[in-house]
Amino acid sequence: MSRAFEYSTNGMERTLIPAVIISKKRDGEKLSGAEIDYMVSEYARGSLPDYQMSALAMAIFLKGMDSEEIAQMTDAMIASGGRLKRVSERPRVDKHSTGGLGDKTSLILAPMLACCELDVPMISGRGLGITGGTLDKLEAIEGYRCDLSEAQIEQQVREIGCVITGATESLVPADRKLYGLRDVTGTVPSIALITSSIMSKKIAETLDALVLDVKWGSGAFLGTIESGTALAKSLWANGERAGIRTTALLSDMNQPLGRMVGNACEVEESLAIMRGEGPREVRELTIELAARLMVEVGRSSAGDPIALENARRVLANHLDTGRVMERFERMVKKQGGRLEVARRLGRSSEFVAEKSGWLGAIDGQKLGQAVIAMGGGRKVAGEKIDPSVGIEMLRRLGDRVERGDVLLRVFCDDDAKKAAAIDFIRGSLQIVQEPVETRPLWRETFFHS
Repeated sequence: MSRAFEYSTNGMERTLIPAVIISKKRDGEKLSGAEIDYMVSEYARGSLPDYQMSALAMAIFLKGMDSEEIAQMTDAMIASGGRLKRVSERPRVDKHSTGGLGDKTSLILAPMLACCELDVPMISGRGLGITGGTLDKLEAIEGYRCDLSEAQIEQQVREIGCVITGATESLVPADRKLYGLRDVTGTVPSIALITSSIMSKKIAETLDALVLDVKWGSGAFLGTIESGTALAKSLWANGERAGIRTTALLSDMNQPLGRMVGNACEVEESLAIMRGEGPREVRELTIELAARLMVEVGRSSAGDPIALENARRVLANHLDTGRVMERFERMVKKQGGRLEVARRLGRSSEFVAEKSGWLGAIDGQKLGQAVIAMGGGRKVAGEKIDPSVGIEMLRRLGDRVERGDVLLRVFCDDDAKKAAAIDFIRGSLQIVQEPVETRPLWRETFFHS
């Protein structure tokens, strides 16, 4: 080991080694700041093997962490690298979603806020579990680069006002390594690991304000509103601790957001929203998240204080007049992307209702597994994504359906993979014989006071 700590147990001095720390957390004990710092820093520099960090991640997943441990984990991950610099006098904001099926709001929100004279240095990630990553979606655009250097990020934010890219080699490298590890070790739903992962990146962006879209339901990591609320509270508290004006919304992911689930198909749906078209719920949630940030920094397009309803109107106007599309096009071009190159989708097949009734439930986990089975998500770290596969939802919860109605379309060229996906889809949709009550898409949970 490159360094060692020592601590006392019953009067005996023992070397602090990974096995001891892992065992301590596995027994449900609280880890010290030095222990957390040791594991994170050693893993970031490559001195700690994946299997030992996997064991710690599993222990954290099973036993949890208190707020002090989460704060120390976050700070240790930030300390593994540097921070982004401010490049203008404009307020600096960002959004993070905890991930859900069909969630493509980041693609729209970043250029939308840039139209309001806000800087948006959005550091995003790849898919985790059943949910697609923002970077995976953007890489469906021919030539789009997600590996910008810090100097390139700073220049683009200065010139265009927004960037969506992956973490650099020097920006929270511990999270970049742990992010992929969580995906393949079944530890994605850990509130402690989610909080430290998200907030380490966002704090390192040097933000003034942050809005959090915390997802719950069958199409998210956290299945219940109670677990979603617990995560929202953890994220909000960590943002406030860091001096970032933080707002958290809870959004219902018991069905996909919008119609498209995949990579290339979600890009197409995002472009439709930026043309003033597309599913209403995607547009409304994106506007709501962006409006919260405008209010937090007291910013209208003219730089004046603004009320929430006025912020919504300003943002809707930017969408309807094509300003958001124009800013997105500039961002994509700056990052090497070529929107003019058509994004290919796989062959389309229809999935029809086997009986009449109302669409009463959607199992998002099975629907997400269907996309993974087609190659639209990863089963192991580093696996290549097929951007052409996906699902188009043609019905939403509560809709009346008749036998033979088309419920969704599947995009896939590989017949064997498509058949595997259909098996998941068949068990994911529940048709009931009584009308079902629908819920609001979001609710506010925690906000800056």
